[in-house]
Amino acid sequence: MIVIYTSPGCASCRKVKAWLKEKGLPFVEKNIFTTLLSDGEIRHLLMRSENGTDDIISKRSKILQEKKIDVDSMSTNQLIEFIRNNPSVLKRPIILDEKSFKVGYDEDEIDVFIPAKLRNIAATSCCTSCPNYPGCGKVRLK
Repeated sequence: MIVIYTSPGCASCRKVKAWLKEKGLPFVEKNIFTTLLSDGEIRHLLMRSENGTDDIISKRSKILQEKKIDVDSMSTNQLIEFIRNNPSVLKRPIILDEKSFKVGYDEDEIDVFIPAKLRNIAATSCCTSCPNYPGCGKVRLK
């Protein structure tokens, strides 16, 4: 299942949701301001990010700038508590499933969330007469 961490007013979040709906891919949306993120969820996000805090924390965040907070000097538990109490420091959207993890909307990279079987069908379908075209034709069209 695809999970998207979003916030209201986030244009990239709207693009990701529209893309997923257009492709018919089910997802769960978690608004970071209305859904209390558990310590386990935050830990999971940190573990899935390839570059740690750089991938998911916005260094331009107002609270980090105003209070001159260095998240890299925090212990994991301190960082988890800080994120839980200040979810606005998270970059958005954060999109993940069992295999993939992406931050932000990138039209060239978001295809990783299309199941491999469907991507393979789309790659081999060449015309509208293909019996799989109604399901996979949308995948090829951008």
